[in-house]
Amino acid sequence: MSDSDFLQMRGISKSFDGTQALLGVDFSAEAGEVHAISGENGAGKSTLVKILSGALPRDAGEILLAGEPAELGTPDRARRLGICAVYQEFSLVPHLTVAENILMGQMPSARVAGWVDWAKAYRRAEEILQSIGFVGIDVHRVVKELSVSHQQMVEIAKAVAERRRVLILDEPSAVLSQEELDRLFALVRQLKQEGTLVLYISHRLDEVFKIADRITVLKDGQLVGTVKPQESDQNQLIKMMVGRTLGEIFPTRTPPGAEVALEVRNLVKEGSFSDISFSLGRGEVLGMFGLVGSGRTQVARCIFGAEPFDAGEVRLDGKSIHPRSPREAVREGIALLTEDRKRDGLVLICTIRDNASMASFESLSRWGVIDRRAQEAKVQQKVQELDIRPPLLDRLARQLSGGNQQKLVLAKWLMTQARVLILDEPTRGVDVATKVEIYQIISDLAADGMGILLISSELPEILGMSDRALVMREGRLVGEFTRAQASEEKLLASAAGVSQ
Repeated sequence: MSDSDFLQMRGISKSFDGTQALLGVDFSAEAGEVHAISGENGAGKSTLVKILSGALPRDAGEILLAGEPAELGTPDRARRLGICAVYQEFSLVPHLTVAENILMGQMPSARVAGWVDWAKAYRRAEEILQSIGFVGIDVHRVVKELSVSHQQMVEIAKAVAERRRVLILDEPSAVLSQEELDRLFALVRQLKQEGTLVLYISHRLDEVFKIADRITVLKDGQLVGTVKPQESDQNQLIKMMVGRTLGEIFPTRTPPGAEVALEVRNLVKEGSFSDISFSLGRGEVLGMFGLVGSGRTQVARCIFGAEPFDAGEVRLDGKSIHPRSPREAVREGIALLTEDRKRDGLVLICTIRDNASMASFESLSRWGVIDRRAQEAKVQQKVQELDIRPPLLDRLARQLSGGNQQKLVLAKWLMTQARVLILDEPTRGVDVATKVEIYQIISDLAADGMGILLISSELPEILGMSDRALVMREGRLVGEFTRAQASEEKLLASAAGVSQ
């Protein structure tokens, strides 16, 4: 660790209820650097940056900022030293406006004492958003009325509006489109030029290699090492994180049989997609790729009865069905794991037990009364099969890591005995180790004869898991590739409308 480093964290340790989250971590970073912190869930990334932002006290170690000891007992004290953080969980006040959130604690005063100069406040908020490239957000709107991606932008604007020497971005891109991500990267580069140290945490390794100057890997609460992107690759980083290479992530699968499970014929939803036709075989993993706005999710929601379609037909095991609600789709044997587990997949204040059985209460009930013994036994079985940790049925969903939350959503749908499973971004926001587990679960389900439609924005995931791959663009199916034909270049060219 060089004494010239702007930030130095020496011998940082932290434990929770006897569990060691960090053990003697030495971490350093320079001003004007984008320094990524990588590692699987539970590696200690969030604990480390929460200590730096004053959200958690450390048990041992010291922190130096520009060579001076930094006492960071509270977030307010850290902010006064110029350390700002943007976490996965928003800290916005939903019933206040965009301007009020961005300028919280910094609202300009009017000439009359105790009054706010609202015209100046709105003008200042607009200037901040424009200066960082986040245009098109109405500063007069109440935050709860914004899309999740725009809320993320407001959260970032709020952080950079303050005096910042260190900016912590924890999974900032999870809810952003590619265009919005490009704006974020432009902002990060701008902050870097201004001398701000940006600490960037992301599970998306392609992002990390694109934006970071250095990458530090944590594993089991200890520092594994620091590498430069130009001197490393994703294989090396994955091996540092989980002890295996990229080629070992996807399971070996046998080709499916020819029996058809699901057929979609000439499906149309005005304004979203048109003339969608494909088939899904028993035991097949059918990938569906497309850029943001291609219509993939809308197709899935129509098949699942969450949205109505205007024309076309859906056939399951040769029988024409027209589910008018998710409940009807579940009764027919179709399940959908949605892309936003916290909004659509789980009730975070409910237990593992109730979340896992939420879609199958009918089969667990008699005369409207839940058979608690049967519920306990079946949920416990799924928790063990999917290795949901901790395996405590009374644990609230919000207390689980992102990867275990995702496995809990999967458990919920598997308890319905579905014959067709639609997975919309099944590994979004989970670490590499959990991805490996989810891929193996998908492979096992397909081997047992389940038909799986895998919707993903990650090309390696589509290529590594799919028996065939479909490509959507602007509401239409524009390509179909066998496993042997598919490549990243072909799928991306098809999705972008570029001829090869």
